[in-house]
Amino acid sequence: MLNTEQDRLKTYEASAKQQQEHISALKKQIDRLSVVRVALLLVEVGFFVGLTSSGTDLSTAIWSCLLLLPVAVFVAVVKQQNKLEKQYQFHQNLLWVYENEMGMLRGNPNGYDDGSMFEDEQHPYLSDLDIFGKSSLYALINRSASKLGVETLARHLAAESNKETILARQQAIAELMLHIDSAFEFRANLRGHELGRIEEIKHKLTQQLVRQVAFTTNRFLRLYVKLVPYLMLVLLFAGLVFGGKIWGVFGLGAFANALLTYRYSKQITQVYYGFSGSSNLLGSYAEAIAWTEQHEWRSHYIKALFHTQEKVSGHIKALAKIIVEFDARLNFLLYAILNFFLLWDLKCCVKLGNWTANVGAEVALGLDRIGYFEELISMATLHYNQPQWIFPKINDGFSLKAQTLGHPLIPVNKRVDNDYMLREHPTVDIVTGSNMAGKSTFLRTVGINMVLAYAGAPVCAAKMELSIFKLLTYMRIKDNLIENTSTFKAELNRLKMILTEVEVHHNTFVLIDEMLRGTNSKDKFDGSKAFIEKLIALQIPTLFATHDLQLSELEQAHPATVRNFHFDIQLIGEEMDFDYLMKQGPCAKFNAAILLRQIGLGG
Repeated sequence: MLNTEQDRLKTYEASAKQQQEHISALKKQIDRLSVVRVALLLVEVGFFVGLTSSGTDLSTAIWSCLLLLPVAVFVAVVKQQNKLEKQYQFHQNLLWVYENEMGMLRGNPNGYDDGSMFEDEQHPYLSDLDIFGKSSLYALINRSASKLGVETLARHLAAESNKETILARQQAIAELMLHIDSAFEFRANLRGHELGRIEEIKHKLTQQLVRQVAFTTNRFLRLYVKLVPYLMLVLLFAGLVFGGKIWGVFGLGAFANALLTYRYSKQITQVYYGFSGSSNLLGSYAEAIAWTEQHEWRSHYIKALFHTQEKVSGHIKALAKIIVEFDARLNFLLYAILNFFLLWDLKCCVKLGNWTANVGAEVALGLDRIGYFEELISMATLHYNQPQWIFPKINDGFSLKAQTLGHPLIPVNKRVDNDYMLREHPTVDIVTGSNMAGKSTFLRTVGINMVLAYAGAPVCAAKMELSIFKLLTYMRIKDNLIENTSTFKAELNRLKMILTEVEVHHNTFVLIDEMLRGTNSKDKFDGSKAFIEKLIALQIPTLFATHDLQLSELEQAHPATVRNFHFDIQLIGEEMDFDYLMKQGPCAKFNAAILLRQIGLGG
């Protein structure tokens, strides 16, 4: 069992090297087939020259037959080359997946979306705890390439949950960990596609296609389309044998087919639009869904993602095959031959009509499964990359207990972990300390791990137990010139939000970092004191970081409901040493004077 980030890094490096070898081998095969294609073209030219210079009927017949041979081989070579190019692209994508994981373990940004679109400063905790945006928790976790995947992950990090859902998600994420190696292949199949492409296809299937293929329900049209290829083939052979007027009938048939195709050209174009050139895309989605169907899942949470026991991947592959056939219309010469003699476009529309009536709605639901699995795989990948993290225990009663709790966004070689636990009843825990000593980071450490816990994810701790709280924060308060809001007004708005929530929700947990910075020291102390006493009266557990040492004196007036903690420094002359460890009691050492002297202020 691998148990360190370095072990994971070595595994990724080995996997990346293996993919590079696959890519190199495939590239050589593709290049060889390209040479074969050129050679076949030259052979075909040679055979054509032989045909034009033949002097007898026998030699003409022989050369005519020989002309077909390079064409047949060419078709087979093109088919094989297309297959190899798909494999080549898949291994390129898989290499990117491994290299992205390697980069993240080395401290580089994630190549997936960082969730900036979900940032919301009005939310109870998102902005203060770095949940979305650059260098955020979302950026650490996200491995989703679909719109539903990124939205589902955002929802689980931003919304409240319940014990049943949290435990079910823990079980699902743990089970996906057992299949994490092949999950990288699932991700490779989705790599490089537009974020909203699945939604576009779903809209086409559920909102447009049923209406657009309605014209194919005409019985006469369906019968004619079915019989035409056989009828035209019979007329062709009859013309070759008997000649004369048969060719005229054959021509009339082709003309009638051309008119019929023109008659329905508008409907055909509407059906085709939106699917053009998407056969490879659908093939990738089919492979991704097939991966979800290959395993016997035990987790009830994962089982609930399957609305049917049928293999949806097979239906998507069937759709991709129809689209490949439909794409033949892109070749102008081929378009005329196929439609005048075989009613090709109408035939494809009928096939799509049948497919839509039978499985269209089922496939639309199946496509959603991709996004839901992406979100769970994102969580499982986090756990895989951080094997020392643990799933927290979710308790029914009032509790919060953590051992060696660390901030998940700080690299392990720079991170300092702390223990923290609540009493059996709510308290306001006042955290004092020097500048840069770790007060704010500790508050965010507690908060961001609670967010992870409630999302069903592993937390950055050796052990953690907690009950379900509604998390409220007050940390990064900013003014807003556009809304004409000063810092102090913004702080009041935030306090009002917190007071409103704690009055309604008694299971809240509040994190406050340096309250009322936008006013004078007296009002700041009076306001902070009043606010703390309000939280005490409401029995709301709170972590309250402050530079105001006077507030630590509240423990004397409320010994059962106020506790003091601090982060301090060790002074060696003018040098400061931070250990970032939280200790009992109020802080006795501060460093503002030293910092001011270091920039040339003070004696």
